[in-house]
Amino acid sequence: MALEARPLLWLALWTLAVPARSFGKDADGGWRRPGPGAPAAVTEEEHCTVERRADLSYAEFVQRYAFSRPVILQGLTDNSRFRDLCTRQRLLASFGDSVVRLSTANTYSYQKDTLYFFGDNNFTEWASLFRHYSPPPFSLLGTTPAYSFGIAGAGSGVPFHWHGPGFSEVIYGRKRWFLYPPEKTPEFHPNKTTLAWLRDTYPALTPSARPLECTIQAGEVLYFPDRWWHATLNLDTSVFISTFLGTEVMAAASAQPTSAPLSGPGGG
Repeated sequence: MALEARPLLWLALWTLAVPARSFGKDADGGWRRPGPGAPAAVTEEEHCTVERRADLSYAEFVQRYAFSRPVILQGLTDNSRFRDLCTRQRLLASFGDSVVRLSTANTYSYQKDTLYFFGDNNFTEWASLFRHYSPPPFSLLGTTPAYSFGIAGAGSGVPFHWHGPGFSEVIYGRKRWFLYPPEKTPEFHPNKTTLAWLRDTYPALTPSARPLECTIQAGEVLYFPDRWWHATLNLDTSVFISTFLGTEVMAAASAQPTSAPLSGPGGG
């Protein structure tokens, strides 16, 4: 039986539990919370090396990107309603009493915490939010979408890993991505954070050894092909949703113990 599109909630870190300040219709949805103890500022890359497309047809998507390289999609869907429902104030009002599962991303959690097709959350409880989300209109033959929704603090992210193809949309904040093709295994330690990798390893990489990279802004969608290595780093407190394109075979495999790295709470 094919999987239904279902949200896997990675309501990461402390943001829902902190006492709320007053909110207006501000651009960050009330999620940006500077203050003592905040991580040191992390910045965008000097030059984005992933194409941005605002006029991409499905035929060109399949021909140029679906099986070969990432692309950033702009303006394909209108998720303004979903965005309104994802402000900190609205989520606290609607789901402030909900119990959510916090997760980490490292080698020792791959056996369970980071398997994204199944989770310990009550999907029905969150249906009133997810029915307002419009996923990217592009699909791949033989795949079924599965959602992964998250809220993560600045400086958080997931180290390099790979899995099937998918889309990742930023609702609030900014998420920096680092991507390598399947044949080019990145140099990284699976139990060190992306922030540590950016500080300790990235500066020493030669130009030819550097990944494709770009910072995804609110309202943009990144597509990543099957088995592409990727790591993420949230530059702000970020709200995001990913649409993973899985098959029955992939879903069954992800339910079994495996040594292959799978997706984590950074949304893919």
